[in-house]
Amino acid sequence: MKNIQFLLCLLSTTISLLGQQTPAEQQTTSIVIHGATLHIGDGTVLTDNSLAIQDGKIVEIAPADRLVNTYEKTINAEGQHLYPGFIAANSTVGMVEIDAVRPTNDLNEIGTFLPNIRTLIAYNAESKVVESLRPNGILTAQVVPTRGRIAGSSSIVQLDAWNWEDAAIKADEGMHIYWPRTYRRGNQSKGEDPLVYDQKQYDENIAKLDAYLSQAKASLKRKAIPKNIAFSALEQVFSGKQTVYLHAKEKRQILDGIALLGAQGIEKIVLVGGDDAHLVLPTLKKKDIAVILSRPHRLPNTVDQDIKLPFKMGKILLDEGLTVTIDVSGRMERMNTRNLPFYAGTFAAYGVEKEKAVQMITLNAAKILGIDNRLGSLAVGKDATLFISAGDALDMRTNQLSHAFIEGRSVSMETHQTTLWKRYTNKFDQQK
Repeated sequence: MKNIQFLLCLLSTTISLLGQQTPAEQQTTSIVIHGATLHIGDGTVLTDNSLAIQDGKIVEIAPADRLVNTYEKTINAEGQHLYPGFIAANSTVGMVEIDAVRPTNDLNEIGTFLPNIRTLIAYNAESKVVESLRPNGILTAQVVPTRGRIAGSSSIVQLDAWNWEDAAIKADEGMHIYWPRTYRRGNQSKGEDPLVYDQKQYDENIAKLDAYLSQAKASLKRKAIPKNIAFSALEQVFSGKQTVYLHAKEKRQILDGIALLGAQGIEKIVLVGGDDAHLVLPTLKKKDIAVILSRPHRLPNTVDQDIKLPFKMGKILLDEGLTVTIDVSGRMERMNTRNLPFYAGTFAAYGVEKEKAVQMITLNAAKILGIDNRLGSLAVGKDATLFISAGDALDMRTNQLSHAFIEGRSVSMETHQTTLWKRYTNKFDQQK
């Protein structure tokens, strides 16, 4: 039996190595991209401009005729579009390869309060899901934990690396708290509805979370010995150096979550989910809370809501001056992460100005994640993490990338999916 297990492990490792895509080499040649329409990421557009990159950074942006023959390599992008790399917030890419195979799932942690869990060290840079994102312009991701009431810390990674150390852009940037649900599943054998409102269970779960945070704060204050590893992981939260991502959908959850965190002295909050964010706008604006908004491709939560409300939420929140980006949460979110630009396109179709929709998944995402000093827009001094598209990158018909760069490194557009596409295209061509 042990021999069989060893052979299976060896086989899976061999398959993984054969499928690994070698990360791009460091940029050594300066490059100028000529004549593209530049979508800056802050809502503005520059036409017929050139952008130069050197040593992994954007070094110059100027009208096309001013940068002719100034750099070692020239990319003619006339008639094409240049975008900052898209950023996937609240994702689990690289954490699970095959849901049905437990050894490939690094999200199934055991316990309720897990602040010491770190997603970064479990991130699989060789994941086939990761490589499938780049052809749609998604070059950076926030990798989040999903188990427990306090699930642990997320990190920001770039999507072309040998390992998690190479991938890391910002480690342990936020702590994730999943607010208790107001409903529980009903016992159908007792004639209960599929969902049952349970005030007692809801209050008990909130009390447990409040008590845990209070205990952690007290332990840190008295510098308890021996050190409690889980409590120590919350030190950056209480000091205000680490963002707390509050995962909550319903109005009551959102308000109760903000109130409890505020009572614990935690003010650096980002709301994740926010299906009822439009019902608590005064609170969000007063507390200056950004929102990572659930994907628009879904039905509303209640039967009395506008069926197109999820499509309109982007405009509703942006019109109120909130900083908003998009998440791709859901049962199949790891695969759906590649559709991030098309979710932004849906918000654009329902009222969000096109360049503001681009900003939702570039500069807005970078601001929320605290990486806007490096990423999120085309600006001199920022990382050269960007891509060239044949057309509108928010439209799946024209999101066709010819080049993509991560920190100035020219990354491959090939994936296992494009390999299979070419393989079977040739098959049918030969049969004609």
